[in-house]
Amino acid sequence: MIQRIEANLHTNWQKELANAISDPKILLKLLEIDSKNLSDDIAARKLFAMRVPLPFVSRMEKGNLNDPLLKQVLPLADEFETHPGYTSDPLEEQNNQTPGLLHKYKSRVLLIFRGGCAVNCRYCFRRHFPYQDNHQNKQSLLSALDYITKHPEINEVILSGGDPLMANDEALMWFIEKLEAINHVTRMRIHSRLPVVIPARITEAFLAIPTHTRLKLILVTHINHANEIDDALKKQLIAVKRAGYTLLNQAVLLKSINDTVAAQISLSERLFEADVLPYYLHVLDKVQGAHHFAITDAQAIALHRELLTELPGFLVPKLVREVGGEKSKTPLDLGLYDF
Repeated sequence: MIQRIEANLHTNWQKELANAISDPKILLKLLEIDSKNLSDDIAARKLFAMRVPLPFVSRMEKGNLNDPLLKQVLPLADEFETHPGYTSDPLEEQNNQTPGLLHKYKSRVLLIFRGGCAVNCRYCFRRHFPYQDNHQNKQSLLSALDYITKHPEINEVILSGGDPLMANDEALMWFIEKLEAINHVTRMRIHSRLPVVIPARITEAFLAIPTHTRLKLILVTHINHANEIDDALKKQLIAVKRAGYTLLNQAVLLKSINDTVAAQISLSERLFEADVLPYYLHVLDKVQGAHHFAITDAQAIALHRELLTELPGFLVPKLVREVGGEKSKTPLDLGLYDF
């Protein structure tokens, strides 16, 4: 039996958020890992702050520096390295003319609904994003709604961030009530990692939202490894599905974390047990400081090809790359390489 952290977990998600760990030494001590030889790694926190809630820490294996959940959040000295092609703005979002609003897909618009995150993933493509220049308040949200109203080709609004579920349920419902008054909008999608790292974020009020709106609601979770789905999260995700949300997952393909066929099969099967369908498997966005997470396209395609033989089609996520300025995700063509 894997020994895991026994945390005194709150039922109030905002308390859990406030108690998130920001000091790598404290995190390592909780996991019974000696930090004395890791000072160069710990120094990378100045490049991108560390933040990880206790419910997520509780799923990590004590004494294991290579735990797949720990490796997603622990600063490493590798982040100081620079590599050709890796930039602070890999998706070309930071010079957007309308702060906080991205209309790069014809029928969908993406809104940076909240700037903060409950967990800081070291591979995050927005780790350098200027959230301070894209802060949303009611006035800016009303401006975004006005933009959506004037563009009848938009039928779906995507709430992103940061993490949109950093907003409380009242703020979320206020926006939904405004949005559903726009007749040509039929769907709203929420991309969030918060319920993954703090399952208590799935409140009764959040579960009740689908009964109060005509909009089709989709929750897209961000789960990279089967170990992230413990019983508490599984229970909450099943409740979300039963409440009327469509549940999808997107993951990032990460070196030495989930870049094996076995890891991807376990993830897809565990997601389906929690009523979540695999949606996208992203190759790493080339963000400065994250090169050590990258695998080659050839490796990604080989892995994906094997998944097609091991899993039913509905459990195989689409293997894609996000390219700045493109009007859609870019599928990785299985026919590009000879193996």
